[in-house]
Parts: sequence; structure tokens; C-alpha cells
Amino acid sequence: MTITTSTIDETLIISVDRPPVNALDIDTIAKLEHVFAVVAREAPVNGVVLTGGGQVFSAGVDTRAFSGYSRDQRHEMVRGITRMVARLLAIPKPVVAAINGHALGGGFVLMLACDYRIAVDIKIARLGMTEAQAGIPFPAGPLEVIRNELAPELLRRLALTSAVLNPHELLEARIIDELCAVEQLQPRSIALAKNLSAQPGFEAVKRQIRGGLADRVAALASTGKEAFLSAFG
Repeated sequence: MTITTSTIDETLIISVDRPPVNALDIDTIAKLEHVFAVVAREAPVNGVVLTGGGQVFSAGVDTRAFSGYSRDQRHEMVRGITRMVARLLAIPKPVVAAINGHALGGGFVLMLACDYRIAVDIKIARLGMTEAQAGIPFPAGPLEVIRNELAPELLRRLALTSAVLNPHELLEARIIDELCAVEQLQPRSIALAKNLSAQPGFEAVKRQIRGGLADRVAALASTGKEAFLSAFG
């Protein structure tokens, strides 16, 4: 299994578990899309924690696998990424990103699509958008997410330079909400999801604040519209 789930204190923990770096191939993306869709329909009482197996959140698209796909498979994977992000954004309950290590490319986008972001306090972790360096442009869904979640000047710098930052730098930039010790990441993330869920108005306010983004990505997912599809080969 490349995606594992477990429940602790009525909080669902979803983990991308594809060693060594939890890279996203076409099957993993499809599985995440399915899990997110189920959770959007049957949301757990105390929210969701999204994390990675081992010591990596996700290194993003598996470029080696991607290069070996046929043209049709590549295009299906690109559309699948947008659908996956749409399903994640549709979850009405709080989704906490428990960032246990590197979060690059698609992994960084998954982090941004979450409602609250907590990362391990280790300076060797690298986070950023390395699509330009990898030779893979942004699918339509992730492009909406990064435009929505990052200030324009930061988006320009990170996306065009493929710069990677450590968790302290992302905390200072207000992209990550807090840091914690490695051993505290899971309990702290679960507690956060539970506390956010306990707010009577959370779901309505989430819809007000993030509903526009969710609707835009859902529309892209439903039409399959990908302006840069030809750039994916």
C-alpha cells in the first residue's frame, strides 16, 4: 500500500507511504484522490492529519516514473493531480499537514492545500517548488493553490528559482504555522485537528475562507482543462 490510514481519537491519519521519498506516481495519486473523496463524504469527527511515512512528507511527482509513461498516461496523471487536490480541498473538516521532512513540488502543494501546517523542527528538511528544475510545469489545480496561498513576490521567487527553504524560513514567511519536536509531531497534529474541529462554526467558516479556491479547482477537475497539457509531453 502506498497510502495508509489509521484513526486515533476520531482523527483520521492519512500517510503517503511510498519509500524512499514518498514520491507520487500515477497509482499513488489515484489512491490519494480516492481516499480524499471518501473523507469528503464521510468526514471524521475530529478532522484529518496528512503526513508522510518515514522521515519525508513527500518529494512530489516521481519524475523517473513520469518519464517512462506514455503520452496518454502523462496526461491522465496531470489531470489526476488536479482531481486529487480538488478532493482534498473538498474535505469540510480541518485538515492538518504534519510535515515530517522534505516537502517538494507536489508534496509542497499538498501541504499548502491543508488548513493548518505544522513541521518538525529540523533544519535539514527542505521544502519548495522545484517544478522548473525538474522540467515538469504545474498542473492547473496546483497552480490555483500556489497562487491562492503564497504572496505574489514569494510565489515568483520560489517557483522561478526552484529555491528550497528550511522549516524555520517557512515559519518566518508564514507559510508554516508552527514547528515542533519530531516526537511531538503526531500528538500535536492530532490535538490541533481535534481543537479546530471543536469550533462550532469551523465548517461554515472554512467554506467562506477556502470555498472559492475549492470551487475553482473542482471546476478544473470536472472539465479536465489543462492549459499547459502539451508541455507534459
